[in-house]
Amino acid sequence: MTDPNAIQPSALDQLPDRDPEETAEWRASLDAVAREAGPHRAAYLMRRTLERAEAGGVALPKLLETDYVNSIPTAAEPGVPGDEAMETRITAWNRWNAAAMVTRGSKYGVGGHIATFASAAWLYETGFNHFFKGKESPDADGSGDQLYIQGHASPGIYARAFLDGRLNEAQLDNFRQEAGGNGLPSYPHPRRLPWLWEFPTVSMGLGPLSAIYQARFNRYLTNRGIKDVSASHVWAFLGDGEMDEPESTAALALAAREELDNLTFVINCNLQRLDGPVRANFKIVQELEAQFRGAGWNVVKTLWGTAWDELFQLDTTGALVRRLRQVPDAQIQTYQTRDAAYIRQDFFGADPALVEMAKLLSDDKILECFHLSRGGHEARKVFAAYKAAVEHKGAPTVILAQTVKGHTLGPGFASKNANHQMKKLSVDEFKAMRDLLELPIADSAFADGQVPYGHPGADSPEVRYLQERRAALGGPAPARRVHPLAPLPAPAEKAFTSFDKGSGSQNVATTMAFVRLVKDLVRDKETGKRWVPIVPDEARTFGMESLFPSLGIYSPKGQTYEPVDRDQLMYYKEAKNGQILNEGITEAGSMADFIAASTAYATHGEAMIPFYIFYSMFGWQRTADQMWQLGDQLGRGFLVGATAGRTTLTGEGLQHADGHSPVIAATNPAALTYDPAFAYEVAAIVKEGLRRMYGEAAPGEDRDVFYYLTVYNEPMPQPAKPAVPGIDEGIVKGLYRFNTAESAGVTVPANAPRIQLLGSGTAIHWALDAQRMLAEEWGVAADVWSATSWSELRRDAMDADAALLRGEERVPFVRRALQGAEGPVLAVSDYMRQVPDQIAQWVDQDWSSLGADGFGLSDTRAAARRHFGVDAESIVVAALAQLARRGAVKAAAVKEAREKYGL
Repeated sequence: MTDPNAIQPSALDQLPDRDPEETAEWRASLDAVAREAGPHRAAYLMRRTLERAEAGGVALPKLLETDYVNSIPTAAEPGVPGDEAMETRITAWNRWNAAAMVTRGSKYGVGGHIATFASAAWLYETGFNHFFKGKESPDADGSGDQLYIQGHASPGIYARAFLDGRLNEAQLDNFRQEAGGNGLPSYPHPRRLPWLWEFPTVSMGLGPLSAIYQARFNRYLTNRGIKDVSASHVWAFLGDGEMDEPESTAALALAAREELDNLTFVINCNLQRLDGPVRANFKIVQELEAQFRGAGWNVVKTLWGTAWDELFQLDTTGALVRRLRQVPDAQIQTYQTRDAAYIRQDFFGADPALVEMAKLLSDDKILECFHLSRGGHEARKVFAAYKAAVEHKGAPTVILAQTVKGHTLGPGFASKNANHQMKKLSVDEFKAMRDLLELPIADSAFADGQVPYGHPGADSPEVRYLQERRAALGGPAPARRVHPLAPLPAPAEKAFTSFDKGSGSQNVATTMAFVRLVKDLVRDKETGKRWVPIVPDEARTFGMESLFPSLGIYSPKGQTYEPVDRDQLMYYKEAKNGQILNEGITEAGSMADFIAASTAYATHGEAMIPFYIFYSMFGWQRTADQMWQLGDQLGRGFLVGATAGRTTLTGEGLQHADGHSPVIAATNPAALTYDPAFAYEVAAIVKEGLRRMYGEAAPGEDRDVFYYLTVYNEPMPQPAKPAVPGIDEGIVKGLYRFNTAESAGVTVPANAPRIQLLGSGTAIHWALDAQRMLAEEWGVAADVWSATSWSELRRDAMDADAALLRGEERVPFVRRALQGAEGPVLAVSDYMRQVPDQIAQWVDQDWSSLGADGFGLSDTRAAARRHFGVDAESIVVAALAQLARRGAVKAAAVKEAREKYGL
């Protein structure tokens, strides 16, 4: 039988031991301590030894968890370099006005959140008073720090803006009431309040992910010599419940790997998510510590306030620390709501040593510790943690700050499971809060049951102090500024006209056409360096490997190895100043890259031109939430869905077949979605996008848009650009006639029935085949139109409808373009019929459509197109059916065509 106390073999036993006798002595010492002083003492000594080894630079695996105590002892805390009493009064006013704003708005039923800021007030106030650099900070060169504010804490940020004069009472009263144009959005929304908010964060999980990639992009800008933003620090304020989102922790290893010490996460550990405890039966702080330390982050725990110092001094046996590690979070939350007798019995009664300790403590002391005293509620504790974070080098820092949700709002709020849904306080609760915060608000101010806002006066010591502190740190924060940037010069026309003559006998996929275009554009002397190519590990699939040697792949370490393909022309080249962001298999990370780059014009005053190329199936479907974040943050750039369409990616099957990304993209008001068929169309769209987003925009034109282009991996002959008047306008607006039956060179009888075929993307090639078949086999004349953007046609038509409501007469472009076109219209695309059908109501001709609805499948392109009924033969049958309904061809022709083509 195996002895359970015997020392088990370890991996180290496989290695030679230079001094086995010394090793045995160490093991025997540990055994003796465990035997004589108990396992707790042995564990204590081992933890302290490992901590000492780590501090001394001895290469050992790190402890993933430390004791459930503050990382910075009270004796080691630096003093707060300011007037703590003044900052306490400022924080009290902000607490009051945040609660008052939400409560006053509750009578309109618009909701709001009170408890989150109440728990986190000192986490923000300490930063605003001492750490967060503004846009005017001399060492931040117009960039300042980047603040990712926790969405549910927005009332506290508005309250502070009210105190320093950036908001007035009328605006506070319009919280969540924006339709009149003078309201405040519920959460950080740059598109709704662009002078204040920089980053939208309330779609939980996206804030932490974006903060990591923002810090990484700051390094990218510095290393590439675009702008030195090394003085900028990224702060992300998060909730412990938010860390359950997979995006919250998806890039922790990246941040540590690239040593992003310009990044700090501040996680408000109030132990509550939206409906109850975060880890009811466990400990979220310990879990997060292990997760972050394991990923390579510096972890600072700020858990207990100074009231706990006396208890820790009495803990000569370690029983208190052990008990704190044992008690699950939900029970910690319960202690917040119970009396001293309960705490004495349940907490202290669990260990004889704690029973003796409790005898030395008054009820008031116990309640002070368990009800009020948390590290996140004390400026001194928070200041020490922030100072440690900004001074730490070589790794990002996470601060785990323990707080009480609903702190200072009264016993009806503090630690209650329902407090996230509680939107108001009663007048009596406000009066109790006023007394607790010692605010000079008279009972008479509560006229007619209305809760007043509080303000000490524009020239009060509090406001002067607040403004002086912000001036010293570089101006107000948070703040978003769009620097007055000169339009970027247009690249040489040659780059855009190189496709005008077509590809001759060479077959070229539109994906390759786009990459060729970008390859020319990045060579431009004026704007080339501003392109930011982003790809999630499939660069070779998209033909981008030719860019590796010339642009380099960004790596803060450069290239510390000799690449296996170094002797090849297109070798894998990494460089500290590399231009390509090759992200690995992470569409979410790539989108976070794109967002940081696309908003650099505001964040850093540098216009960057990102293009992110990805499998179209894994873009909008997988990361559409980030596309909304991009639009909310007013990002600019090019999203490129490659290997697009339901039937063009042979053999890959259902999960790779995109038949719906344009549908999802059409829901985003900031997205301009294009499905170009030919290389010259790609060039025209990119040229227009550069003008609109980065060049000389037309008066009233919205520059804060982004482009989504679908491109294909199917090599096809690229035709020359037709010499058609207004073709560029048609490409940009979404529709132009590519040819007529007569100009296509097919022979049709005089007075032949006519039909209009509208095709987008790769589908236009099937339409062109159908055009020939209709003429040669059925005597039907078909004109072929290229529909480069169904959604832009729809958007223009909806604008025309809106103008009509204002009394303005305007004809939609699609109606004007098709005016006089003879016969019915048949639209076809490699996507769901819903894609072309979005313009049907504005087409005067009879309308029908074909599309690839349903799930994808693995097969050849021809077989897939026959399966979905979008191939040339299916188009012919559908066209004949439309004409037969009008009496333009015999009904029998439809049956004959079906049988002829085996449909």
